[in-house]
Amino acid sequence: MTTFQQLPLILAVDDEASNLQLLRQILQDHYRLLFAKDAARALELARQEQPNLILLDVMMPGMSGHEACRILKADEATAAIPVIFVTALSDQDDEVRGFEAGAVDYITKPVSPPIVRARVRTHLSLVRLDELKETRLQIVQRLGLAAEYKDNETGMHVIRMSHYARLLGVAAGLSEAEADDLLHAAPMHDVGKIGIPDRILQKPGKLDAEEWEVMQRHATIGGDIIGEHPHGMLRLARNIALAHHEKYDGTGYPKGLAGSEIPLEGRIVAIADVFDALTSARPYKPAWPLEKAIGYLEEQRGRHFDPALVDLFLAQMPAIRDIMERWAER
Repeated sequence: MTTFQQLPLILAVDDEASNLQLLRQILQDHYRLLFAKDAARALELARQEQPNLILLDVMMPGMSGHEACRILKADEATAAIPVIFVTALSDQDDEVRGFEAGAVDYITKPVSPPIVRARVRTHLSLVRLDELKETRLQIVQRLGLAAEYKDNETGMHVIRMSHYARLLGVAAGLSEAEADDLLHAAPMHDVGKIGIPDRILQKPGKLDAEEWEVMQRHATIGGDIIGEHPHGMLRLARNIALAHHEKYDGTGYPKGLAGSEIPLEGRIVAIADVFDALTSARPYKPAWPLEKAIGYLEEQRGRHFDPALVDLFLAQMPAIRDIMERWAER
């Protein structure tokens, strides 16, 4: 059961008390309400109370709603709060000005109670969706970090290889949204190492045949941990966990896939992961010079790696150097 304090908080701003009273009648049964009769007070309340949504009049004495909205959007503390203009101005140019100021919607006066309730409900639902997406992303990233704690890798490795993967994804034709999903899914590539015994994962010397067989299981364990999903970032994450140790010539694991049988995201992360491993210092090896790592990628074209993707990756070398420097080990 939802308590009063759990109801979304809405800030209504209008210099006419009758308009605020009308909004109170329309919304009070389903929301907590705050009221302000001028823009300065509205800005103060927005910062202090962090409402879930603001209903903002445009034409007010002193500071206008448009100006107040621009200030809200320029302030990191209030930028994410959705603003709906409620105004008697109905010209298309006025609406354009409102959206340019950062508003998400526009309701004209005299207001219709069903329209006000529907618009408020819609935009609060979008806020909730954004929060759920952000929470899911944080969980995915934390799971990836948990795997790093089990291994000799570092958090910087995960960040660098994820950005290499995004860069290569864009070069390979992914849209910006698809590349962002790849960026966020890539940290899960080794999550299956959670299921590998420490005596194997942290062994300082070379693994024997039996230990190597156990180590290879981390790919399928990772796929099992992430689970099957029909689309989106988690589907990418599962494909990456399962496929980033496959090799283009079919000699990789766990399934011995070859060529285009390997999902594109797996082929991309294979390059990003190996390149960063080569160019990073580890307890068992120093970092390779960049030229030596490039030579290895070229040598493994068509063997370990998709040759077309190797060429695209090497063509991005200035941006790759930037990533290496920005997220270098400290």
